Amino acid sequence: MSEFESLPRTTASYDWSASALGEPALWPAPLRAAADLLLNSPFPGLLVWGRETVLVFNQAYAALAGLGSGRVPGGSVPSVLPPPLSSAGSALQGAWDGQAHVVAGAMPSFRRAEGPLDYPCDLWLTPVLDGNGNVGGVHVLLAPPAPAAAAPQTGAANGSLSILVVEDNLDSQYLVCEMLKAFGHEADGVAHPNDALDLLARRRYDVLFSDVSLPGMSGVDLARKAVGDDPALKVIFASGYGDSLLRHLEFPYLSLQKPYELDQLQDALAKVARDAARGG
Repeated sequence: MSEFESLPRTTASYDWSASALGEPALWPAPLRAAADLLLNSPFPGLLVWGRETVLVFNQAYAALAGLGSGRVPGGSVPSVLPPPLSSAGSALQGAWDGQAHVVAGAMPSFRRAEGPLDYPCDLWLTPVLDGNGNVGGVHVLLAPPAPAAAAPQTGAANGSLSILVVEDNLDSQYLVCEMLKAFGHEADGVAHPNDALDLLARRRYDVLFSDVSLPGMSGVDLARKAVGDDPALKVIFASGYGDSLLRHLEFPYLSLQKPYELDQLQDALAKVARDAARGG
């Protein structure tokens, strides 16, 4: 196994000092969080940072593109625009302008040592804010192509969920919401339990995804009130303190231990979607 494959997939695993990005301690917090999400994604992906097109890529993308397993997964300006970016067309500029885009049915072609490889995928482009509230980069995910539906479906019946994210860390809230949207879900984010209750009173959500520790009211008390008003609401907790605060709850829930990986959140949402489709 190569060094690239054996290291834990976080920005802290690599020495970035010689790259165009420099030391991660000096990166804007949204860049560090987005890079960690990218490096843990099971799908090939790129993070384009800055108009000079500094790149970070994950292990799945390196395997797809036939890239060498260097010490740093990116952080340099490419001499040739990578195939996913050239396939994105005007959607890439739209993402730089602050709008998330999906390019369905893309076919980037990778020039590998054994010959060209055409890779069918849907490109999900998500703008990433810098530390000043401006678009500092674009996250590009190469997701499996969406299958053609036999009949129009909405909501949990086709695996798409409406999710209310309650997280008082605004950088984490933004990135979680954008990744949920990239995987086909509807997501709204708030930082305070009172704002969550206001939204829950105005519209129905399939899932409440809440941090346990929140200002003014715990996520547990928020979920208890929300489920009391809507017993069909599914609850997923994120906690950095284990499950000690979640014992003896009178409603079903799932929990993720911080820091959680993206595939753990996806697994929890897939279980919720299956239960909802069965009417459970």
